[in-house]
Amino acid sequence: MANQSISQRRSIRLYEYDYSQEGLYFVTICTKDKVCLFGEIVEEEMVLNDVGNMAKECWLAIPEHYHHVELHEFVIMPNHIHGIIGICAAVGANKHSPDNIQFSSPVKTIGSVIRGFKIGVMKRYKEYVMRANIYSPLRQTASIWQRNYYEHIIRNDDSYQKITEYICENPKHWQTDDYYN
Repeated sequence: MANQSISQRRSIRLYEYDYSQEGLYFVTICTKDKVCLFGEIVEEEMVLNDVGNMAKECWLAIPEHYHHVELHEFVIMPNHIHGIIGICAAVGANKHSPDNIQFSSPVKTIGSVIRGFKIGVMKRYKEYVMRANIYSPLRQTASIWQRNYYEHIIRNDDSYQKITEYICENPKHWQTDDYYN
């Protein structure tokens, strides 16, 4: 029965869009159940805690693991992350590079970047709470992350500017944020 429900999940991605093609992607990644793990907003500024700093370190390390990626504006909020990720090298999701070299998985997609980021933060988080013997509402869960993520393909400079402003201003609007709990 579980396999049937998985196969019937509705994708939120654009049908037949190649998420490995060059471009800018605005992503939002949320914690499971909107649990505030990364810190708090103090006087309209985000103050990261240890877990928030881990998430920031993992975010900033993305280009070390994915050489075709550039990071643009981002903000870590108490229970979610907004960021703009640029895919720089064109490698199709059909697993062919320009030289026709086969890859074993579509590692060049925005999805693989987000998946790698989530795994990195999750590993560090689990080690941290176990080592420090800290109570966390998500300590025993399989993941600290909500399934999936939101993405928006940035298609022009006007959209890029509006999204950048939204990201920068996000901590100031925490009390009215959709993710506020």
